Amino acid sequence: MNESTLYRKLVDLYAGSELPAELEEEMEAAGFRDKELSHDMTTLRQTVEMLRTSPRPAMTEESMQRILMKLYSRGVDIQPKAPEPMHLQYHLPIAG
Repeated sequence: MNESTLYRKLVDLYAGSELPAELEEEMEAAGFRDKELSHDMTTLRQTVEMLRTSPRPAMTEESMQRILMKLYSRGVDIQPKAPEPMHLQYHLPIAG
């Protein structure tokens, strides 16, 4: 694996500021030599920063249940940490 390929694989970690300082400096130096790498580094870091500073979307319980139902219908076996809300449980009469 050549040096350019390695840097391209590390761009996502660079964008999230997750690299150690010396490796980040090495990435920036490589960006000066490779315009395409520099463009990817710059645009992805800007995108990550915008996502981090944007307000979180409001997700209601109804939204969560809709997403879970879509996942279940596609065959995903997911176990959420929160218990299911009461309105999704069926109450069956008990015959004695």
